[in-house]
Amino acid sequence: MAKRLRLTHRNKNAISGYLFISPFIIGFLAFLAYPLWQSFRMVFSYVNFRDQEWGYSLEWVGLENLRRALVVDPDFTRNVIEALAQMAIMVPAILVFSLFIATLLNRQFPGRGFVRAVFFLPVILASGVLVNIATNNSLLNMVADQIQEQNAMRANITGVLEDLLVTTTGAAVVGDFMEILFMMINQIHDIAMASGIQILIFLAGLQTINPSIYEASSIEGATGWENFWKITFPMISPMILVVVVYSVIDFLVRTDSVIMEEVQNEIMRQMNYGFGSAMAWFYFLVIAVVLGIIGFIISRLVYYYD
Repeated sequence: MAKRLRLTHRNKNAISGYLFISPFIIGFLAFLAYPLWQSFRMVFSYVNFRDQEWGYSLEWVGLENLRRALVVDPDFTRNVIEALAQMAIMVPAILVFSLFIATLLNRQFPGRGFVRAVFFLPVILASGVLVNIATNNSLLNMVADQIQEQNAMRANITGVLEDLLVTTTGAAVVGDFMEILFMMINQIHDIAMASGIQILIFLAGLQTINPSIYEASSIEGATGWENFWKITFPMISPMILVVVVYSVIDFLVRTDSVIMEEVQNEIMRQMNYGFGSAMAWFYFLVIAVVLGIIGFIISRLVYYYD
């Protein structure tokens, strides 16, 4: 009788993981791998549709499309730098906000399920169909224009206080910090709209912490502040890496990004497939480098426990 194959617990988990991601792998190989390769070829080619009745032909131009994107185009490089600068401000704000809200939602209080659903609503409202409806809604556009006019006239809630603290602060570094802080406050709506998934990730991480750890620390006389920094923060640090990576990608490739709109305009409207592909691939490499640096730094600070 043949011996039965015995799998270790680690091998079983590995098989389960591969089965879980197998739909994505199959879909990627079937529908995305070849178009991705063709897009990469277009970076170094001129795409000619005129001489082809069906399809297109590629004429090798080397690095001309990349040179045009980085040197000739007056807006692309500037937009990339501005997007990275905004990301450096928004991602920490989203991280702090989502962690704060997840900590509150993890507590026991009446109506907790309803409040959790409310904070997840931005994920649904940010879907493509609803965003298009909101964008094409004349009433909402009129309200948005009025808000922008009020902000331009310094009539926002924090306007007077911002002018007082930013302009009267002696140190330039402190003044710049206060300006960034007030910019985050004025964009609290955007931060809340972009924090739905992050709140769920942190909430899932908080629920994996054994309550007996907090009970033991409270018996020893630890305060809530000490519990957060000595127990909660270290034990959810793996989730911080996940949230930061997700937030960076979500912010840089959002549908209303100036860079994404520029790439879409070059490819879909101007039919400049080579130039648009060069812009898209360069932006992809920038995001990959940023994620690599962030992952390297945060992974050194992550605390893994069994």
